[in-house]
Amino acid sequence: MNRALWLVALGLMLGLSIPLLYGGSDLFQRLAAFPLSLLGMGLMMIFLGWNFSAGRLCLMLSGIGQPMSHGGALATVVATEFSCCATPAGSGGPVAFVYLLKNHGTSGTGAAALYALDILIDLLFFATALVAIGLAVALGPEQLQVGWQLSLLAGLLTGAMALAWVVAKHYRSALLWGGRCLRRWQVSAATRRRLARMVLRFRQGLQVAMGLSFKRLLAIFGLAIGQWGMRYSVLFVLVAGLHRDLSWAYSFLAQMLALTVGQLAMLPGGSGGVELSFTVLLAPVLDHATLGAILILWRFTTYYWVLIAGAPVFGVLVGRALWQHVGAPAIAIPR
Repeated sequence: MNRALWLVALGLMLGLSIPLLYGGSDLFQRLAAFPLSLLGMGLMMIFLGWNFSAGRLCLMLSGIGQPMSHGGALATVVATEFSCCATPAGSGGPVAFVYLLKNHGTSGTGAAALYALDILIDLLFFATALVAIGLAVALGPEQLQVGWQLSLLAGLLTGAMALAWVVAKHYRSALLWGGRCLRRWQVSAATRRRLARMVLRFRQGLQVAMGLSFKRLLAIFGLAIGQWGMRYSVLFVLVAGLHRDLSWAYSFLAQMLALTVGQLAMLPGGSGGVELSFTVLLAPVLDHATLGAILILWRFTTYYWVLIAGAPVFGVLVGRALWQHVGAPAIAIPR
């Protein structure tokens, strides 16, 4: 537990130091000029995103005969997101999610499969969003220089989905081949077992998806559009609050890339990696002070606020015993 708290503190200090150093003293003038009503709007968008996510969870659980109230699903979503934000690479998210659904009465295998299904729906959304943004950029009047960003993200998503297909189709061969490679690289037996469980849970998630009706899956995907549409529109609203112009398409790509890079930082919330990549991506379109102020406002809305609002929910639903397990290093599906 102490180690996890130290990592969170280190991440917070690192995450705040980058925009403060980059933005300079003029950053505070930009923050003072920002309308509080728009900050409240950003927080409300995060809350609405949580409700869309809770709706997804309700549909998935009712689809397997384990219905949950919207309030219970909302609390589960908030606690899970807190544990994602408070642990390296989001490793605590699946642990908290499975624990909470087991308390609801879902089997451990079923809970892990639902988490895998949730990830699959997210991958499908981001793949669809990239295609839509690519078409908008190609056909729109604005000449956005986003070729490398689109190519990188499209490559990552294509690779992830291709890997998912191979694992689902040939999971036995994938497990045997992966086990041989990991032994050759001297990866511990415990880690190999954890990775094998991830592969099996992913396949179980596909089996759960195949058991749901097309209408239900379509409704879940529609709620995913609402959830991520709200979350990824926050930056656009914050930039508009400082009277700067930023294409929604570019803001979407910048956030997606920054959060992807943040997974590699191995600090809670991707601190350091998120801020550095965010700065690099938006430096060409925003001045130093404005960028530093936007970075602080964006991280407060999408990360620090999750820690503040999620901590009491996590504490009530999960408690200290699981926090010690959640805070330990683990390998998890990136979220």
